[in-house]
Amino acid sequence: EVKPKDNPMATDKKIIKYLKNKNSLFLEEEYTHSYPYCYRCDSPLLNYATSSLFVNIIELKDKLLKNAKKINWMPEHIKEGRFGKWLEGARDWSISRQRFWGSVIPIWVCDKCKEKKVIGSIKDLEELSGEKITDLHRHYIDKIVFKCKCGGAMKRVSDILDCWFESGSMHYGQMHYPFENKEKFERNFPAEFIAEGADQTRCWFYYLHVLSTAIKNSEAFKNVVANGMVLAEDGKKMSKHLNNYPDPMDVFGKYGADAVRYYLVTSPAMKAEDLCFSEKGVDEVVKRVLLILLNVFSFYKMFETETDADTKSKNILDKWIFSKTESLKKEITDGYNKYDLNKATKPIAGFVDELSTWYLRRSRERFKSNNKNNKKQAIQTLKYVLLELSKVMAPVMPFIAEHIYKEIGGGNESIHLEDWPKCDEKLIDEKLEERMEKVREICSLALQKRAEAGIKVRQPLQQLTVNKKQLTGELLELIKDEVNVKEVIIDEKLKEGVILDTVITDKLKEEGIVRDFVREIQSKRKEMGLTPKDKIRVYYSENEEIVGKYADQIKKQVIAEEIVFSAEKPLTIDKV
Repeated sequence: EVKPKDNPMATDKKIIKYLKNKNSLFLEEEYTHSYPYCYRCDSPLLNYATSSLFVNIIELKDKLLKNAKKINWMPEHIKEGRFGKWLEGARDWSISRQRFWGSVIPIWVCDKCKEKKVIGSIKDLEELSGEKITDLHRHYIDKIVFKCKCGGAMKRVSDILDCWFESGSMHYGQMHYPFENKEKFERNFPAEFIAEGADQTRCWFYYLHVLSTAIKNSEAFKNVVANGMVLAEDGKKMSKHLNNYPDPMDVFGKYGADAVRYYLVTSPAMKAEDLCFSEKGVDEVVKRVLLILLNVFSFYKMFETETDADTKSKNILDKWIFSKTESLKKEITDGYNKYDLNKATKPIAGFVDELSTWYLRRSRERFKSNNKNNKKQAIQTLKYVLLELSKVMAPVMPFIAEHIYKEIGGGNESIHLEDWPKCDEKLIDEKLEERMEKVREICSLALQKRAEAGIKVRQPLQQLTVNKKQLTGELLELIKDEVNVKEVIIDEKLKEGVILDTVITDKLKEEGIVRDFVREIQSKRKEMGLTPKDKIRVYYSENEEIVGKYADQIKKQVIAEEIVFSAEKPLTIDKV
C-alpha cells in the first residue's frame, strides 16, 4: 500500500531510507500541503494515470455551441458566461471508471483481433451470446462471452460508465426510449425546462446537452432555472455536524411553509447567487406580507355581503386598484413565462402593502358609509382584488391562497383547479398609476413636514401647497384626507416639495380634540372585539363643551347611541 490509512507516511519513509542507502538523497524536509482524502472513509487517495474511453467533444463542439444558443437561461448571464465559456473550452469527456459498482459499458472486445462491438439492447446481447439476460449488473454481465467472426472470444471491457453519462441519458431512460413511448418522448423533447444548482452548468446541464447534441443534434431543454446554494446564516455550508442551521420542520411549524417558500423564491438564490438562510428573513415575510394580507382579508370579512366581485366602479381608488391588480397579473405572468421566479413573486409583497396602507386605509370610510351604492362598490372591488390576488399567489403561497379563495367564495372546489388569470388590459391606466404615485409622494413629504413641526396627523391644518398641476379633483381630495388639511393649493412656481401651513386656529384645535376623542373610542372598540354592527354608549369627563358641540358627528363615526358627560367617570364605553 502506497498510503496506508493508519500510517500515511510509512511508504514515504521507506523511500527516503532507500535513497539514503543508495547515497542518492539530495534533501529531506517536512512541509504542509493539501492532499486528497476520501470524504467517506477519510483514507488518503493516490492519483495515477490510466487508460480511458472518451466522447469526442472536440468533434461535437460547433454543434454544441449552435444548439446552446436556443436555450433560455435564468439568470441570463449564465448563457454566454459560465455555460457558454465552459462549452467553448470543453475537452474530450472521459466516460469510463475503474470501479466495481455502476452501469456497465456495453462494449465487447475480441481478445484476438481487437474488434469492438457496441451492444444496443438486451435482445441484441441475447442473440449474440445465446443466453437469457435477466440481470444487467456487472457481476453477471462480465461472465457473458461470445465468439468473434475471427474465432476469438469477445469479452466486455472491464470499466463502468461515468455516472454523469447516466444522468445525461435521463430523458431517454425515464421513458425507455427508443424501445417504448417513442411518440410520447418526441412530443416532449426537448424538455420545457430544467432546474438545478448553478454548479450543474458543468455537470448535469452540460452532459444532457452533450448527449442530446450527439444523438439528436438538439438541445435537451428549452429553459433553465439555475439557483444558488442555500448556506447557513454564518455563510458556511449547512452541516449536521456543525449544527449551524435551524431544523426545517421547526421553521415550518413556527412560520408556515408559505412564508419559507416565499422567502426562498424571492431571494437571490433564484438568480444563481448564494443565500445565507436567515430565520429573521422568514419572520419578515410573515410580518410584511402574510399578516398584512390576513388583516385586509379580515377587514373584508367584516363587511362581506352576498355580492359578486365586480370591476364597474368609477371611484378613483377603485379604478387605481383595478389597474394595479391587472398590472400585477401582467408582470407576474411575464415573470413565469420567462422563468424569472424573482419577477414572478417579488411584486406580491409590494402590492399587498399598497392594498393595505393606501387603498384600504383611504377607502375605510366607504365600507362604513350609509351610502349603500358606494359601500357595495367598495366591497365588490375588494372581493375582486382578493380573488385575483389569491390566484397569482397560488404557485408560491398555496395554503394562504387556498384559504382566502375558499373563504370569499371562489368558483372551484380548489384554487388550484382554476385557470391562470388573464390580464384585462382595458383596466390598466398607467397615467392614473403614475399620478397616484405622485399623490403618495406629496403625502409623504407633507407628513414629514408635520413630524418636523411636531404636529400629529389627527390635528387638522388649514392648507397645503403643491406644484403638480395634473393632480385635480378626486386626487386632491385624497391628499386632503391623508394629510388632514382643509385645502390643497397648486402653485406652479413652486419648484419642488410642498409647503405646509402649520398655524393652528381655535377652530382647528377643536377639530383636533374631536379626532383624538374619536380615536380613543375606536381603540376601545377594538380592544373589546366589537364589530361595525355593535352599538355603544360613551362616557367621558373632559372637553364637555367641544364634545357636546360635535356630538352628532362623533356618534356617527363611533357607532354610538349616546354620549354621556360624567365628571367622575373617565372615558369608557359600554355595548348597548
